[in-house]
Amino acid sequence: MADNKSTMPDFQSATFLNAHIDAVLNFYRPNCFDKDGGFFHYYNDKGEVYNSSQRHLVSATRFVFNWVQAWQHKKDPLFLKWAGHALRHLEEQFNTPDADYVWTLDHQKPDNTRIMAYGQAFVLLAKSLGLRAQLCSSADVRAVFDRVNTVFYDQQAEAYADECSGSGQLSSYRGQNANMHMCEACIVAYDATGDPVYLERAVTLANTFTQKLNKQTGEAQACAGLVWEHYQLDWQPDWDFNKDSPGDIFKPWGFQTGHQTEWAKLLLQIHAHAPDPKWPATAQKLHDAAYTFGWDKTNGGLVYGYAPDGSVCDSDKYYWVHAESLASAWRLWRLTGEARYLEQYRATWTWAWNHLVDHKNGAWFRIVDAAGRKLETTKSPAGKNDYHTMGACWDILSVGGLDS
Repeated sequence: MADNKSTMPDFQSATFLNAHIDAVLNFYRPNCFDKDGGFFHYYNDKGEVYNSSQRHLVSATRFVFNWVQAWQHKKDPLFLKWAGHALRHLEEQFNTPDADYVWTLDHQKPDNTRIMAYGQAFVLLAKSLGLRAQLCSSADVRAVFDRVNTVFYDQQAEAYADECSGSGQLSSYRGQNANMHMCEACIVAYDATGDPVYLERAVTLANTFTQKLNKQTGEAQACAGLVWEHYQLDWQPDWDFNKDSPGDIFKPWGFQTGHQTEWAKLLLQIHAHAPDPKWPATAQKLHDAAYTFGWDKTNGGLVYGYAPDGSVCDSDKYYWVHAESLASAWRLWRLTGEARYLEQYRATWTWAWNHLVDHKNGAWFRIVDAAGRKLETTKSPAGKNDYHTMGACWDILSVGGLDS
């Protein structure tokens, strides 16, 4: 896992991380603002908008995250203005009379009216960031949290259901992804409000998925104890859901390399607020498994997913997998002092720098093949506005221990 550091930037430098964030922001700045409401959600490799009418809840909420974080770190008043513009669009166009938020818009009208717990989690994240910037109130944050609990929370299972139709019917599908992002949103809500109800819910979700449900993966399997993606109505693992679609964007089959490391990062964030030795121990287990099964020993980089026996089921390389793994590797390095985590951090940055970062036009490619070859010219379709990449950099900066 050598990184040839002498020919690379200093990935352990705060100056480098801040400059990289600026470079990513500069990819979006020229064309992203829509004076008629919100921001455009579809960009080609050059940063040109290729679809101006479609809007996606995930991008809409992640833009709030991006602009508030950019304003906090850069002190540029433009980003505060943009954060307010993004929040207003979220409320005016995505919000329903029941205080839910629809999945997609077309020409500023609801296009897909499904209510997705995954999307509502990002609304909670956006409102919590908005509170940091004094663009909304703690009551606004609590209203989103209470509504998601009313629609989706299963008190007995201590987890959230996944999808509700526009008419109010819950799907029988259960999954970990929406719950992971609710955990993330609750941590941010706690940071913004100081209200322990959010930290308590984050801890509950972490317990459910990394201490309880993960025990169902089977002691004999290579991936025993890791976080599985899909569940049946009774929260038993659904081993066949999307088995023919290991590359699905929101519901891929297999153990997801990036979700193991993303959970590891969240567990360490929880540990910083509510210290408990099980959190770093579990974070190490999940992160270590991601590099054991997910690191491509031939080509380098982290694969998208692997089967229960540890064999690769999708060898493509995604931007977000590498970004989340950078954050978890850095947090583990700072917490444990174990050199292997610093080596993983450097090697992951090096592979991403060589294959995922677009040094010509800016930002990160969404997906490349196993060898690092680009697979598409649509760098940022809906859902991908480099929230993961800039978010990882901001998380690493928050942990500290960097060179100047």
